[in-house]
Amino acid sequence: MNQPDPAAPQEQDWTDGHVARWQPVLPDLDPVVEGAVTRMKKLSVHLRRVREQSLVDFDLERHEFETLHKLAGRGGSAAPSELAQDLDLAPASVTGRLDALEKRGLVRRTPSTTDRRRVVVGLTDEGRTTWLGAMDVLGHEEERLLGVLTPAERTTLNDLLRRVMLAAEADPATPHWHG
Repeated sequence: MNQPDPAAPQEQDWTDGHVARWQPVLPDLDPVVEGAVTRMKKLSVHLRRVREQSLVDFDLERHEFETLHKLAGRGGSAAPSELAQDLDLAPASVTGRLDALEKRGLVRRTPSTTDRRRVVVGLTDEGRTTWLGAMDVLGHEEERLLGVLTPAERTTLNDLLRRVMLAAEADPATPHWHG
C-alpha cells in the first residue's frame, strides 16, 4: 500500500473547514482537539448510518438486531432471563421481542433439557445468517475506512483511543458504558 508523504501538504476534509470557521469565533479553540473530536463524532454518525442501512437491507428493526446480537454473543443460545439482563429490559419486553423473532423464523424456543419449566432461546440458521449479514456490512465499511492505515497505524490509533476511553470511563459522572 502506498503511504502518503508526511512532508506533503495534507488533503483537507470537511472538519478542516469546520475548524477554520470556528477559530475566529472562538480564539481559544484548540484546532487539534476540535478536529479530533469532530472527526470521531462524524465517523460515529457515518458508521451508525451504515449500520441502520444494513438493518433496512436485512429487514431488521434495531431492537430485533440487538436481540439477535445479544443471543449470538452468548453462543447462539440463552435463557430469556439472560437476554433480559443483557438487553437491560423487563422480561415481558423480551418475551414480546422473542415472539416476533420466532414468528419470523429467526429464533426458536425449546424446553430446557435440565428444567422442563424453563425455556432456551436459540438462533435458527436463518437468524444466524441474517445477523451475520447485517454485521458483515458494517465490518466491511470499518475495514474500508481503516484500510487507509498501515497495521502499525491501526494499532497506534487503537492504543490512543483506548487512553481517551480510559479517561472517559474514569469520570464518575460518566454514565455506564454499554457494549
